[in-house]
Amino acid sequence: MPLFLMCALQSILLYLILLHSCNIAAYMDEEWKKATATYTNDTEGSLITEGACGYGDLHKASYGKYSAGLSTILFSRGSACGACYEIRCVDHILWCMLGSPSVVVTATDFCPPNYGLSEDYGGWCNFPREHFEMSQVAFSEIAKRKADIVPVQYKRVKCQRSGGLKFTMSGSSHFYQVLITNVGMDGEVAAVKVKGSRTGWVPMARNWGQNWHCNVNLQHQPLSFEVTSNSGRTLTSYNVAPPNWQFGQTFEGKQF
Repeated sequence: MPLFLMCALQSILLYLILLHSCNIAAYMDEEWKKATATYTNDTEGSLITEGACGYGDLHKASYGKYSAGLSTILFSRGSACGACYEIRCVDHILWCMLGSPSVVVTATDFCPPNYGLSEDYGGWCNFPREHFEMSQVAFSEIAKRKADIVPVQYKRVKCQRSGGLKFTMSGSSHFYQVLITNVGMDGEVAAVKVKGSRTGWVPMARNWGQNWHCNVNLQHQPLSFEVTSNSGRTLTSYNVAPPNWQFGQTFEGKQF
């Protein structure tokens, strides 16, 4: 291959890599947007288990105390599950913490609308309001807990995770489901494929939250996963689960 052609191809490749990186950065580096926030009366510093994202015990799912339920417009039918938001209390001298410190939370639940109440009193999650129902611990870092509701600003940020993506198996012989947690970068999963030793790549459908399913018998096969994030980045983890995997088990793959 001529030297000039090789250099041109290398330049194009470098440009595409930089363009992709810039797109991800721009996606995360959004301007501050206005919303409101309350907190849930939890007892252990985290939102209820078995929430709308399907994470179960948030401490086991690694999201812990810094979690939030999203109003309808932000929740986006579950596609926002796992996304990370930086939130700060603003424009309220009485309730906001001095200096308007921020906190980063993970979207783990849905804050349902209540159209029997007005948007200003109880109907905070009514469409099209942008609202966060935060854990007590997270809320207490930006505002005083005596407040019922506070004005906030928020923006999407990268999710900082320790370890790889986690895949929790459930289902039956002809209905396979996997819960995907601990997702870095975007935090959101947009598409999933699974592959056994006796199958090709099988596209999975979103069941609810971050539970994905397919109607294929995958038992007694090592399983690989192809996960695509909301920004379009795809990550493939080969042979995540061994042939003798069992429903209820959790396995770890690569990280974005």
